[in-house]
Amino acid sequence: MNVDTDIVIDEKIEIVDKTPRKYNIIMLNDDFTPMEWVLEILKQIYKHSDASAENLTMTIHTEGSAIVGSYSYEIAEMKANETIISSRHRGFPLKVEMEAI
Repeated sequence: MNVDTDIVIDEKIEIVDKTPRKYNIIMLNDDFTPMEWVLEILKQIYKHSDASAENLTMTIHTEGSAIVGSYSYEIAEMKANETIISSRHRGFPLKVEMEAI
C-alpha cells in the first residue's frame, strides 16, 4: 500500500516584540524640603550631573514638578522608595510619583 500525502501548513506566526513598559519618576515641589536636599537626592539616587541636578531643582521649584528619570517598573519603584525613605529619615516630606509612559 502506497499512500502519498502532501501536507500543506498555511499558518502565519505573528511575532510580537514586547519591550517592558517604562515609568517616569516625577518629583513634586513642597515648601519644606530644602533645595540642597533635592540636589543631593538627584545626584546620589538618580545619578544626575551637577548642572542637570541644578536645572531640575529649579524646574521643580518654579513649575511644581519635574520628571527626574525614566526606568523599568522595578527600578523606578526602587528609586522612588529610596527617595521617600531617605527624605523621611532626614525629616523632609519630599514626594515622588510614578507615571507609566
